[in-house]
Amino acid sequence: MTRHNERGSAMLITMILISALLAGAAVLISLQLASNRSTDLTRTGISALYCAEAGLTAARTIIAANQPLWNASLGSGTEPTWLSGVDHDIDDDGAADFVITLEDNPDEATPIPNVDADGRIFIVSRCIKYPDVPKVVKELVGYQQASNCYASQQGGCAGNNNMNAPY
Repeated sequence: MTRHNERGSAMLITMILISALLAGAAVLISLQLASNRSTDLTRTGISALYCAEAGLTAARTIIAANQPLWNASLGSGTEPTWLSGVDHDIDDDGAADFVITLEDNPDEATPIPNVDADGRIFIVSRCIKYPDVPKVVKELVGYQQASNCYASQQGGCAGNNNMNAPY
C-alpha cells in the first residue's frame, strides 16, 4: 500500500472559511438582537411617557378640587389617599399603571417643607407599568380663589376690556 503525500491543506482552508462564516453569522445575529432590544426599549419608553402623561390628565381635576388637602400630601413620596377616585388602570388589565405624588414648588420666598404658601405645586406622575423604562412627568399647577367679576374693574369682564358699559 502506497501512501499519498496529501497533507490536508484543502481541508484546513475549508475549515477556516466555515469558521469565519459562522463567526460572521454570530456577529450579525448579535447585532440584530441588540437592535431589536433597542427598538423595544424605545417603543416601551414612548408608551411609558404616554402612561405618565395619562396619569397627569386623570388626576388634574381631582387635585385642583382638593386644594385644602395639598399640605398633608406634599413631599411624602406616596400617593394621597384622596386620589383613590382616579382610575389608575389605563389598559384595563386589572393593575395600576401609574402613581401620582405631590411636591411643593421651590419658588416660594420662604420655603417651608411640606407647606404650600403660594398656591402652586407640582403634580408628579410616575408610570409603573414599564419597570425597564421608568418615566416621570411633572406639571406645575396653581390654585386661585374664584372672584366676582365686575364690568368696571381693571381688565374688565365679558370682553369689554377697561371700558365701562355705555349708558
